[in-house]
Amino acid sequence: MGILKRAADITYAFRFVKLLVMKWESWDAYKLGIIGKDGKRDRNVKLDDDEKKSAYTPFIRLVANIKRLTSKIPGGSTGLGSFASALYLIKEEIGLNEKQLTKIAEECNLEILDFLNESNMWFILDDKCLSPGVYKLKEDKLLNKSCEDIVFKNDQIRVKEDSYPVGNMFGLDIYEALHIKTGQKVFVSTSEIIK
Repeated sequence: MGILKRAADITYAFRFVKLLVMKWESWDAYKLGIIGKDGKRDRNVKLDDDEKKSAYTPFIRLVANIKRLTSKIPGGSTGLGSFASALYLIKEEIGLNEKQLTKIAEECNLEILDFLNESNMWFILDDKCLSPGVYKLKEDKLLNKSCEDIVFKNDQIRVKEDSYPVGNMFGLDIYEALHIKTGQKVFVSTSEIIK
């Protein structure tokens, strides 16, 4: 049963990331009028047939809410860094390997080399250590522990002494920091933080 559960988890991880980066207009729920151009549910549209029910399942509703709340669509100045740390979070929770993560990036039409351009070296000390201190987040994020709780743009995080990368996603170093309000850990890249 463990192999089947793992396969299902990987499938949902692929679907999650793919929906997260897909434009709203490409979603079946949008095409059927269930959600609008901002991803919000149109309550006037009833889920009265199988096609509509399939286009707006609890899983799809969850992804839509996360997409709306966290604005994690790749592109822009911090999108790839956010995407990289989100992929790293999925990797840690589900145990995906590099080949599977590369496939996710390819499915989302992302060039791996673009991740390298996203790195910000302002806060890096010698040998990739992130400078300790308090930073603000540039974008909304998910917490590592629950993958559900959201921390918001401008929330403060604390980087401890000797904070070295906990991982790497397509050449972009990922660090673990402490969200000050909740005391929980969050993954960040240097492109997602400001002093």
